Amino acid sequence: MYLSYPLVFGFVALSSASSIPHAGRDVSHNGLDIQPFTIDLTDRVPHMLDLVKKTQLPATEEPAFPGDQAGISLATLKSLRHDWANSFSWEKEQAILNGYNHFTTTIENLTVHFLHHKSSQPNAIPLILNHGWPGSFLEFLPVIDQLTKKAKTSTGRPVAFDVVVPSLPGYAFSSAPPKNWTAAGTARIFHTLMTQGLGYERYATSSTDLGSVVSYSLYETYNTSVRAAHFTMIPFYPLTAEQVAAQNITLSPAEQAQLDRWMEMVATGNAYYYVQTTKPNTIGLALQDNPVGQLAWIGEKFTAWSDPRAGTGPSVLTHHEMLRGVSLYYLTRSFLSSIYMYAQNPDGFRLDYARRAATDAPMLFSGFAYNPTFWPRQFVERVGNLVLYKSHEFGGHFPGLDNPPALVSDIREIGNVWVQ
Repeated sequence: MYLSYPLVFGFVALSSASSIPHAGRDVSHNGLDIQPFTIDLTDRVPHMLDLVKKTQLPATEEPAFPGDQAGISLATLKSLRHDWANSFSWEKEQAILNGYNHFTTTIENLTVHFLHHKSSQPNAIPLILNHGWPGSFLEFLPVIDQLTKKAKTSTGRPVAFDVVVPSLPGYAFSSAPPKNWTAAGTARIFHTLMTQGLGYERYATSSTDLGSVVSYSLYETYNTSVRAAHFTMIPFYPLTAEQVAAQNITLSPAEQAQLDRWMEMVATGNAYYYVQTTKPNTIGLALQDNPVGQLAWIGEKFTAWSDPRAGTGPSVLTHHEMLRGVSLYYLTRSFLSSIYMYAQNPDGFRLDYARRAATDAPMLFSGFAYNPTFWPRQFVERVGNLVLYKSHEFGGHFPGLDNPPALVSDIREIGNVWVQ
């Protein structure tokens, strides 16, 4: 069954790696050949910038659809293009990126790229963070440092994490997915990475966007290993306003505003989803060697799906972060392969809320006001062992960028339910 409205959103960002504990470059192999990885895309930068500078945009807005009424505005795109061509430095960003612990390994003939940052705390909880589209591993960089540090939960329990951030198949430095590949396959190889590769018998997961499909598959399939799961989306169709009313669910004013934003997305924001699910090659090939085209396609999602206060504390969703993320897509030549996840998982978001995951592992959920999707507590608790449901007034679709402190705080609550 095809999804009848869009369910995946995203953004990308980085923070300085200077304060990230490296814990060396040693990881447990346990049968997998895990190798340190260094990013070097500088040879592709001149071609990218040449195309950025030569791309011709209209002099003025078309009068029929001024501003952002029909997608990204011409003024926004021109501003981003100017900064990309004149002040953005991939070389500086690459140096920052290489301050993190990158690795690659091969699982089921796929190259899997991932970050691995270990806490200095002896009882740190292993945690895998799964991103979506048009995100990447970059969106979690602002939270790695805090998650690895010793901290306390809301009840005063000590908590820290060993953090693993993989790139989904087809994203960044991970192999493109083969034919008939599904999110369940991604969950399988990520489970192999966590258990056989890194030696974690039990671990937790957190996710955004399409990463929620992978994390939920981990949660329900590997239930003796995945002992806690945190979501900002669940892979189930959000309810329409009519369905909420039929269920006699009473919403707060803030929740009603979230539902209204979701219904607006249903009405006006689903074109990208239909294209990427049914004709991925058409848009993928059209934009594969078109950096400004990728910026327009991805940038519209960045601006539409984030908190209107993006770029002001605690948000780090600046235009610079947008350029950083689109540069990664373009320079790794992964735009086309990234959107195959849509076509290969057209029914990734489920209709049946009655089919609860076969696990007793605790589930935690965080809602952010400007995330264009919305699930009331009554429906989240139907699909897992819900122990925490929190709502935040600040933030959008990817809280690792929209509201990093809130995301860190909510993930730390895993410590309240984790059994060593």
